[in-house]
Amino acid sequence: MRGDEADIEAAEEAFNAAMVSNDVEQIRRCITVDWTLVTPERGPVPGAHLLSLIEGGVLGHRSMSKQTHLVRVWGDLAVAIGRGTSTGWYRDAPIAADEWVCDIYRRVDGAWRCELTQLTPVAPVPEAWVDGD
Repeated sequence: MRGDEADIEAAEEAFNAAMVSNDVEQIRRCITVDWTLVTPERGPVPGAHLLSLIEGGVLGHRSMSKQTHLVRVWGDLAVAIGRGTSTGWYRDAPIAADEWVCDIYRRVDGAWRCELTQLTPVAPVPEAWVDGD
């Protein structure tokens, strides 16, 4: 793995750890000011809104892991795609996810910061795909 790709892997690990810490300041060090989360349920969610939910204890994470499948770097932009799982709570109810995660990173002042995160739930694989072509 080349240097920039390894740096993106490290940024992904730091981002996951920050989210599990539920420490808004730690999370802010991993994202850009304009970071946006795109979810299947709500579409684009401004990062500031998500951080306010975490800060208020409405949303939190207990675990988060990601197996990265693809990293590409183009100058000061990069993408990391992987399969992630997470657990936590939203409005005191437990949540769990198994999803494909696409993180877009931008190099800001020499450090990689996440600009956008797109989540796609993992769907069951149709039997025809397993047995067929």
